[in-house]
Amino acid sequence: MKKVGIHIGLAVLLVVGVAVNGQAFWGFGQYDRVEPVNGVVTIPVGDVSDGRAHYFSYDHDGREVKFFLLKSSDGVIRAAFDACDVCFGEKKGYSQDGDFMICNNCGQRFHSARINVVKGGCNPSPLDRAVEGNDVVLKARDIAAGSRYF
Repeated sequence: MKKVGIHIGLAVLLVVGVAVNGQAFWGFGQYDRVEPVNGVVTIPVGDVSDGRAHYFSYDHDGREVKFFLLKSSDGVIRAAFDACDVCFGEKKGYSQDGDFMICNNCGQRFHSARINVVKGGCNPSPLDRAVEGNDVVLKARDIAAGSRYF
């Protein structure tokens, strides 16, 4: 009977961990939906400057394109699709562990300061972005170009 209680306790901790983290395992996280205005998506810099990955989705012709933004430890706002060239077919995306993004399919770790710098393989697929004033600006056509991953 003790073993059952321990297993139930571990299961509860896992569920709570997923709920607290939001994006913990295999694409079950929360994605904030974005809508372009005049072909542009703007997200306040202050909303993504805490060092945590923030996940967004964009509906492109009925296909949900997922991406994340984060401010890396070197102070740069980074953007990438929640997918890569290798594991995208599994649709598991990435989770964050400190200053690293981790592929939820194969477990490879990628330092956040390399996002938008290194591409290909299992690296998070880069998404063009610009910081203009107090906003991160992404072109809707750049986000839509990532629909092949989803």
